Amino acid sequence: MIDKNKRLKKLNINISELLIRWETMLLIIFILITIINSRLSPYFFNYVNIMNTTFNFTEKAIIALPMIFVIVCGDIDISVASIIALCSVFMGLASAFGVQTWGLIVIGCLAGIIAGFLNGIIITRLNVPAIAVTIGSMSLFRGIAYVILGDKAFTRYPSSFAFLGQGYLANTRIPFQLLLFTILAIIFALILHNTTLGRKLYAIGNNPTAARFSGIPVRNIRLLNFTLTGFCAGIASILLTSRIGSTRPNIADGWELEIITTVVLGGVAITGGKGNILGVIISIFLLGFLRFGMGLVNVPGKVMNIVSGFLLIIAILLPEFIRNIRERILLGKERIRGGYKDETSSI
Repeated sequence: MIDKNKRLKKLNINISELLIRWETMLLIIFILITIINSRLSPYFFNYVNIMNTTFNFTEKAIIALPMIFVIVCGDIDISVASIIALCSVFMGLASAFGVQTWGLIVIGCLAGIIAGFLNGIIITRLNVPAIAVTIGSMSLFRGIAYVILGDKAFTRYPSSFAFLGQGYLANTRIPFQLLLFTILAIIFALILHNTTLGRKLYAIGNNPTAARFSGIPVRNIRLLNFTLTGFCAGIASILLTSRIGSTRPNIADGWELEIITTVVLGGVAITGGKGNILGVIISIFLLGFLRFGMGLVNVPGKVMNIVSGFLLIIAILLPEFIRNIRERILLGKERIRGGYKDETSSI
């Protein structure tokens, strides 16, 4: 009888812990948003519409993946949107000189890598806080785009270039962008959760000094994070430029806040050391479908920004609330274990 009671109490505790997991809460919110949107608009559950709406957030989602690494290590990068603009400008210049699609892809990725590497070098070698450096580079990269273009735009790109941002997989309505994001998400998930590098990222975020004394190359890993972020910003720039078919200096303006909101809402602690890919993926689709649903009922863009800001505040405050609940559950576990001992001893 005691064993049966013990098993039931353990099951109740495990279910309680599952329900208060951040990913579970996000999934519940996502389901509620889906239900509400389907009630508000009959077009929400249209397969073609759902596939097409992924175009609106896939580029941001691709940058969110390396941003997880950056924030887990206790850093932040708010220059990513400006890197997109810079890469797009260089691709526009190259296209104007007759460079074809593969050349544009190489230029976009290379420009992103160089910009991210520049951020990382200044941060890690000169020991300047990441937020200060990326604020400066945000202005620098965006400023270069404005100096080169002014009020003009690059609009001539090879016809084959359009597939990257607008194309679908053969005989399906699945966007190429979505497939690319899925592949990258699997790669980043494997690195973060199944490799030594992933464990080192968490160690750096929890205590960089202790990580350094334990032999972890903290500076090199942080440099790699910013370089990866620049590379993925380059990929996002290729996709976005291809999708809209033009380059303007204000391209991707304001995206940095949306990307950071997505990552933090996904459960990655802004102070570093905590977070996982699954939560961020749920967050990506939650925010994407939320905006899609609001768009269907003609909610203004400013209201969408208010909602995103509100969700960011919730994402920062709720983890502390959940931590308190988890501590109470653990305290309950200890009391239950003490009760088992008392029952056993009384027998």
